[in-house]
Amino acid sequence: MSELAIETKGLVKVFGDNRAVDGVDLQITPGMVFGLLGPNGAGKTTTIRMLATLLRPDGGSATVLGHDVVTEADKVRSRVSMTGQYASVDEDLTGTENLVMLARLLGFDKAGAKARAAELLDAFGLGDAADRQIKNYSGGMRRRIDIAASIVVAPDLIFLDEPTTGLDPRSRNQVWNVVRALVADGTTVLLTTQYLDEADQLADRIAVIDHGKVIAEGTSSELKASVGAGALHVRVSGPERAERAEQMLVDSLGGEVIRESDGVSLSARADDPTRVAALLTELSNAGVEVTEFSLGQPSLDEVFLALTGHPVEEETERVDEREEEAVR
Repeated sequence: MSELAIETKGLVKVFGDNRAVDGVDLQITPGMVFGLLGPNGAGKTTTIRMLATLLRPDGGSATVLGHDVVTEADKVRSRVSMTGQYASVDEDLTGTENLVMLARLLGFDKAGAKARAAELLDAFGLGDAADRQIKNYSGGMRRRIDIAASIVVAPDLIFLDEPTTGLDPRSRNQVWNVVRALVADGTTVLLTTQYLDEADQLADRIAVIDHGKVIAEGTSSELKASVGAGALHVRVSGPERAERAEQMLVDSLGGEVIRESDGVSLSARADDPTRVAALLTELSNAGVEVTEFSLGQPSLDEVFLALTGHPVEEETERVDEREEEAVR
């Protein structure tokens, strides 16, 4: 297939005085995972909805698999699937019943529908839960059944809108494996996420989006290299020492320090390796036990901070409300 999977030029969507999407340009080749990375409310979901023909653009143009999303919406819909942030299956039906129902609606005969349902349940590791009601599934199982429902008929392109929101690490890894399997079977994936490690793990290319604009694009390595600085990653022996370590990193390196979700890992920009060596000695002398450290490329968290001037989580609540109202 020679055509681009997705191409947008100056794509715009306006809700009242809110430009939810403000001139987005994308070129996505087939057979890859392309990540739209940004905080809640950055414009990721609105972009997805326009590309999936659920919203009409207010400006610019967009084609999906060679078809215009406005004038050829039916052709776009025939070749794509979309999985949103929340499960869309019927919770009172079993896993098998959900998939059989969808297969029948999509034209399978009874035998074919049952066979396709069984095939998907086994492929997604849900065979043992096939006869269990969806309301009794765990969060990770719900996300997997939701993605399975989206590919009863294998799409050429699937939109995954924050597919691991609210999942525990084990469930997130299971969903990541599902995404990798989709790509291995030839499906193009457009993934939106606010989790930087998710983009790092899955995306072949990443567009960083903030306030409705694409502010950077490239591979994970290219984006990290664009920051132009090294990064110090430190793990201390306990949460009670992390606060002291954070303050010492700020005092020594003079920049912002990111504390990871585990409470004991910290990272900061570090331009001067000799200063890092002195800092490690200072931490030891202060009784702050460092169990791991490395000096290398910055994380995507640090890239996002350098590009936007704020962490990916900042002002999430305010922007959430704005985008939620915008896409109603």
